[in-house]
Amino acid sequence: MDWWLIVEWLIKAVVLVLVLLTGFAYLTLFERRVLAFMQVRIGPNRAGPQGLLQPVADAVKLIFKEELIPDKVERLIFILAPIITVVPAVVIAAVVPWGPPVPFPVFGRTITLQMADISVGILYITAIASIAVYGIVLAGWASNNKYAMLGGLRSSAQMISYELALTLAFGTAALMAGSLRVIDIVEAQKGVWFALVQPATAIIFLVATLAEVNRAPFDMPEAEQELTAGYHTEYSGMKFALFFMAEYIKMIAISAIAATLFFGGYREFSFLQNTWFSVDQNWWLGPIYLFLKVVVLLFFMVWVRATLPRIRYDRLMAFGWKVMLPLALIEVMITGLFVVLGLPWYVNTLLALIPFLGAVYLVDRALTKKETFGRLSHGSK
Repeated sequence: MDWWLIVEWLIKAVVLVLVLLTGFAYLTLFERRVLAFMQVRIGPNRAGPQGLLQPVADAVKLIFKEELIPDKVERLIFILAPIITVVPAVVIAAVVPWGPPVPFPVFGRTITLQMADISVGILYITAIASIAVYGIVLAGWASNNKYAMLGGLRSSAQMISYELALTLAFGTAALMAGSLRVIDIVEAQKGVWFALVQPATAIIFLVATLAEVNRAPFDMPEAEQELTAGYHTEYSGMKFALFFMAEYIKMIAISAIAATLFFGGYREFSFLQNTWFSVDQNWWLGPIYLFLKVVVLLFFMVWVRATLPRIRYDRLMAFGWKVMLPLALIEVMITGLFVVLGLPWYVNTLLALIPFLGAVYLVDRALTKKETFGRLSHGSK
């Protein structure tokens, strides 16, 4: 048995968990400060200089807050549900490469900046992502509360619907790279990012991830107006905090996955190749590039929350089944044609934009005429 390999895995696991937990804490501060800036108000600024200790204050408050468990809940599942929600959010990031392999041996070993380099990394991500819904559904069911139950049902329907388009987006990236191995997908973007080759699929992926992590405008499972906060109505204290920990950790993990699949991962812009700023010249720039891309994508998620209102539930489901899924299927077909015929990447970009712009027109027509997608699909005038 290679004990040094186990030590390496343990060190990487500890570093990954610490990065995600610290990122979760300060992502809450980042979101509140960005929202305050966009809404022209003052954000957290009392706890520590510039509010930097606000996440610490929130954590202390939640740790010492009294936890209440209602009498008639399914006690074991009620306690396990937050844990089941958090664990997939953490382990999904295990296959994301944070940088290229270290070019020199460390203690006689080649070190990769990746927790696990498996040949079917894309399948691993899709499998773990599909588990996350169980924690929310079980929390709603175990609470013995009709509002929580409705929130859990909404979540299961929503996440399953948008996972179909999300999985097809994964498949498109794998088609363009010719591999299911995540690091191969990153290296395939050395010349041009997949977001430029398939901009429509990149947008589909970003929209589907918003629904996957229950972020606005897709935060229907926790709609406080009609569900009194939804699936976590009966939770308090640290159990309540675990649900939001899972949401924010998934935001970081999903942003890292999106950056890896469509925005070059740890690689630099194409015009920086063969310069000092290239990852091939300085390997330590890889984690910096990925970090900057993750921050930009997180800013996009916060921006969407500050801009768009929560959409109606029937519109949300119709958008997933009647717009996102057919469009993702068409983009997979276009990408397959591009790969088989060996077309230039800009030809694939133009072909991909045609159905995407058509879908944007149909959605805009449905919204401006106050028609549901169902009526529009039946040719209403």
